[in-house]
Amino acid sequence: MSRRQIEADGVRLGRGVYLSRGELDDLPTRCRAWVPLLPEGAAFGLQTAAALLGAFVDPPDVVHAVVGPDRLLPHRSGLTVVHRHLRPEDVVEVAGLPVTSGAQTFLDLARCTRPDELVAIGDALHRLGHLDPGRLQERLDRADGLRGVVRARFCAPRLTPLAMSRPESLVRCWILDSPLPDPEPQMPVANRFGVVVTHGDLGWELYRLILEYEGGGHATQEKLDADVERHSLAAADGYLVQRFARKHLTRPQLLLARVESALVSRGWRPPPRR
Repeated sequence: MSRRQIEADGVRLGRGVYLSRGELDDLPTRCRAWVPLLPEGAAFGLQTAAALLGAFVDPPDVVHAVVGPDRLLPHRSGLTVVHRHLRPEDVVEVAGLPVTSGAQTFLDLARCTRPDELVAIGDALHRLGHLDPGRLQERLDRADGLRGVVRARFCAPRLTPLAMSRPESLVRCWILDSPLPDPEPQMPVANRFGVVVTHGDLGWELYRLILEYEGGGHATQEKLDADVERHSLAAADGYLVQRFARKHLTRPQLLLARVESALVSRGWRPPPRR
């Protein structure tokens, strides 16, 4: 196929890189178009890797690639290149593409991601099997002196595979940073016979309080019916269910104040101020 035919059929992603109009314009397809230009040992990283691994991030407009410090890659629009020392264990294959591992991606994003969002990404990677405490600790052990490693080490103990959504992770982090008692993710709710009838997104068994996030996925009639049934079962056994939605994610202090009020109503008392 001639250059003119390629340019006529394709959508330009960058200098010399085109995507056929017959191809699905999604992130994996765009990454495949860039593969022939990447040097040996390179991998897709940062937000691109997080999205390819299935974390709670929006697919980036620009593809991110990680190459070795001794590799040169000419600047091209549509591709952001960062240099890192990558070991073989720092790269995995996803849909036929070289991608930085969950641990490497978490460490790389720690440079440019606020802690609560970093935990949300780490939770998703953990839940999807791309990350676990052992692999993450091994990568952080050899990250002394790297930018972002302090933040990564601070956030690592907070990760859990139990968080089912980004809002759950964010709210859990806000609570952990507050004077409020630590919540339990996916807290089991048992009836008076000891049978677990549902789980709360976050909860405090001692105070019989459940915190639930109601996102857009709860808008269908089927999901609404299921939520009402879950909340009714919890309430029947003495649990208070506090719900929050997307608008509360922009007002963390308001959300925390309401959680505090709910906890106080269930018998918790704030620690004395120093």
